[in-house]
Amino acid sequence: MDNARLPEPTGRVALVTGGSRGIGYGIAEALVARGDRVCVTGRGEEALKAAVERLGPDRAVYVAGKAHDEAHQAVAVERTMEAFGRVDYLVNNAGTNPVFGPMAELDLNVARKVYETNVISALGFAQQTWRAWQKENGGAIVNIASVAGVAASPFVGAYGMSKAAMINLTLQLAHEFAPIVRVNAIAPAVVKTKFAEALYEGREAEVTAAYPLGRLGVPADIGGAAAFLTSDESGWITGQTLVVDGGIFLNAGVG
Repeated sequence: MDNARLPEPTGRVALVTGGSRGIGYGIAEALVARGDRVCVTGRGEEALKAAVERLGPDRAVYVAGKAHDEAHQAVAVERTMEAFGRVDYLVNNAGTNPVFGPMAELDLNVARKVYETNVISALGFAQQTWRAWQKENGGAIVNIASVAGVAASPFVGAYGMSKAAMINLTLQLAHEFAPIVRVNAIAPAVVKTKFAEALYEGREAEVTAAYPLGRLGVPADIGGAAAFLTSDESGWITGQTLVVDGGIFLNAGVG
């Protein structure tokens, strides 16, 4: 990112989990591009360092750790507050999908891990940001769900189950945190990231053919949606799940 072209700081600050690459980085980049400052988290310190360098060290900081670790959650929020003095926006993007196969054969310990990382960590971060800043000052939370959470998802059922839970978590938090904090979710279809490679690698043309808009998603698509949901323009929107899917759900119609 060219820091010389960045707008003046908005004074707003975001914490983006899983922000070193893919969708998380795309969101962090969109927020920095409009003038926000960000703290990005993730497991790999080197990847986070590289992300901060691209975002601009004057606009971004990082904290390495595992999303489901409560101590890491606390440190990430503390670091954001120390660096920037506030945390207006939380974007819960960190997630995992370590298994591919039918639900009937799903290892329950793997299911627990998926749920812990994809759902419980999001709740933990929301609790932390609520206590540290948002309860008294307001803000917004965006949870990155998935179209797998709103429809049957063959062979990634555990992931879909966790994303359905994240959508319900969005509703619960939106109700409890109103009117001061707005909480919404984004449900992407296939976005071209390392995380989703198994869904299109080696057959991208075939997968893309199912999308009415003629392409797979890219991180900037989700970044734009997250920027909207954390903007004043979305000030009367809460408890919603925005499906960003290139039109793939249109193919569920008759005919």
